[in-house]
Amino acid sequence: MTYTAPIRDLLFSLQEVAGFAGLRTLPQFAECDDDTVKAILEAGGALAANVLAPLNRDGDRAGARFENGQVRAVPGFAAAYRQFVEGGWGSLASDPAYGGQGLPKALEIAVFEMIHAANMAFGLCPMLTRGAVEALTAHGTERQKSLYLPKLISGEWTGTMNLTEPQSGSDLGTLKCRAVPDGNEGYRIDGQKIFITWGDHDMAENIVHLVLARLPDAPEGSRGISLFLVSKKAVNDDGTLGAANTARPISIEHKLGIHGSPTCVMQFEGAKAELVGRPHQGLAQMFTMMNAARLQVGTEGVGIAERAYQQALNYALERRQGRSAWTGEVSAPIFDHPDVRRSLMLMKAKVEAARAICLSTALAADLAEAAPDEAVRKKAQLRAELLTPIAKAWSTDIGVEVASLALQVHGGMGFIEETGAAQHYRDARIGPIYEGTNGIQAIDLMGRKLALDGGRAVRDLLDEIWSAIGALKSSPNAWLHNIGARLEAAAGAAQIATSWMVERRGHAQPDALAGATAYLKLLGDLTGGWMLAKGALTAAKHTGDDADQWWQTRIGLARIFAEQVLTQTPGLAAAVTAGAIDLVKTSPRALGAAG
Repeated sequence: MTYTAPIRDLLFSLQEVAGFAGLRTLPQFAECDDDTVKAILEAGGALAANVLAPLNRDGDRAGARFENGQVRAVPGFAAAYRQFVEGGWGSLASDPAYGGQGLPKALEIAVFEMIHAANMAFGLCPMLTRGAVEALTAHGTERQKSLYLPKLISGEWTGTMNLTEPQSGSDLGTLKCRAVPDGNEGYRIDGQKIFITWGDHDMAENIVHLVLARLPDAPEGSRGISLFLVSKKAVNDDGTLGAANTARPISIEHKLGIHGSPTCVMQFEGAKAELVGRPHQGLAQMFTMMNAARLQVGTEGVGIAERAYQQALNYALERRQGRSAWTGEVSAPIFDHPDVRRSLMLMKAKVEAARAICLSTALAADLAEAAPDEAVRKKAQLRAELLTPIAKAWSTDIGVEVASLALQVHGGMGFIEETGAAQHYRDARIGPIYEGTNGIQAIDLMGRKLALDGGRAVRDLLDEIWSAIGALKSSPNAWLHNIGARLEAAAGAAQIATSWMVERRGHAQPDALAGATAYLKLLGDLTGGWMLAKGALTAAKHTGDDADQWWQTRIGLARIFAEQVLTQTPGLAAAVTAGAIDLVKTSPRALGAAG
């Protein structure tokens, strides 16, 4: 049940694969040298391993509690949260003008991976606060920024996102929550929101809710949504807190996993609110927070996969059964069974691939915001937008898959709650649902991201992959050549699928929609394989040192991913291009529906 922060793996993905060195050419990040980055990761890893991880099992067993109209956090969470705040971990990538440290988002994402791995339920609280910070930074008034951002950035206050209603899930155009002017330049909100993560708790003195609601003159549908700020307690002009607002939790959900994270039903009864941004632009403004959360949720997938992998590896080394396939030893560690070792290597490879995708997405966002050259900013923005649905969906699918494989490595003991392996699987399962289900991410990739700048975003990605293929196939290292050949076939499959998808999305959208999930997986597999291949190219320069097998393993991970994942991409391309004919011809009754 212990967790070890994977510092060396994180540094490698950040620096050698994602390309962190490119940020150091920017003046605001010039001080992020290797020693500084390593020191931050080591300190964050210590918090994760020594403070948060020991609370993970307790959080699952005890869960958050709803008592007398208030939510009580798991015992120990509040003290851990104070250490999080005192360490400045919520302020890493925030604006120094409001108390932030101004560090790269890529470094923040690396730290949050360890937090999510150690205690996913805990990490959801500061994760949503980070999203609220980004939304207010982008759309808040100067007064809202000066009053709320310093407290949110420090972590003294936490933030939430209030979108979903009982009748309105992903289709936010149907939401009914109402906001009316109060005659004093403010608003009053009435309505109910559900599935509000950390909507109430006793770890911080105030909670800042960002709420979607409709004004009286709002047009129907998504064009009539506005964004409001609702503070749990009134905030005076000097920043002090006043009376409680009329926004309250009325229950918390009983969930499959993440029991330590309270998921609240929130009732707004004439709650005092402030408009954020312009009226009827709330959905676009909330997407600032949602996109930040989507990358963080993808990082959750990486974190929970890493945690599950570590536990499975340790179990495989300790559990003795059968004869070693290599040494002939009787009652050998099950690590010596080829199928178990294959599973562990594949798990590790997928974790590394997902980690690199998430870090690369964050680094592209850093460049899009901070690069002085407009052309560089534009290219980086396209890359960040293209990778975001992949980072969210592919990485959370990997989280579930790796957690499931970890159960399999444990055998029957994995199905027993006392081992802790089952918790990782239960916790991981929310990732593909959070912040727009993975099917919605696939539709976003197909519907909007492929069209960015006339298709430039995906063309640029494929061009870089083809460049890496050339380097791999021209290498004298036979293993790299083999990886390049597999990556080449996958890239060819992706090009065929992309061309078909672009053509169909214009005049036969049901066909494109039917293939969207397979297309996202195809592009995710390809991108993950490319990330591992980049790491293998770097590792090949170090493999002469037999004293350190870590470098050789980078090549082995890229190779097993190429052989066991990239070889499946032609089948995915076939699934993408199959069209919707079978779906059109199938009726509910034919599928077994009653009536």
